[in-house]
Amino acid sequence: MKLLIMSDSHGWGEEIVQLVKRHQHEVDAMIHCGDSELQVDASELEGIKMVKGNCDFGADFPEDLIETFGSFVVYATHGHLYNVKMTHVPLSYRAEEVGANLVCFGHSHVATSFKEQGIVFINPGSFRLPRSPKEQTYVICEVTDSTIHVRFYERESAEELHTLSENYSR
Repeated sequence: MKLLIMSDSHGWGEEIVQLVKRHQHEVDAMIHCGDSELQVDASELEGIKMVKGNCDFGADFPEDLIETFGSFVVYATHGHLYNVKMTHVPLSYRAEEVGANLVCFGHSHVATSFKEQGIVFINPGSFRLPRSPKEQTYVICEVTDSTIHVRFYERESAEELHTLSENYSR
């Protein structure tokens, strides 16, 4: 199973379309972790599973999303409701509560991934306004029987950012 994960695009629509065109035939699902600042019926978001961010005013997106791929459970949320800029503990509790194997979140604009209590957490960073690293980023996550491969990419060039990319055992 392969996922395209993005977050915090803050009004960019055409750039989302370009990213989808680049990867749509190699991924099984696309997830946006909130703050698209686009309307729920925006054509740019077609085919993308969305959650609501703190800047998605009036948007009728869900606060969180639980997707199951076979026995693998993916939980997505923006993160502002779980105070992710300060701690990952409330988000970790929620992940355990829903039985998630993988958690996708945004809000901090900081690209990172880590494994805690057997759950892999991914913040793809900001698609438009990165805080760290300076690159505009997104993630391709591939789940195999033994490994979760998390690959960070620079938005415009599609070059992998090897210093951020990680492999986690399942």
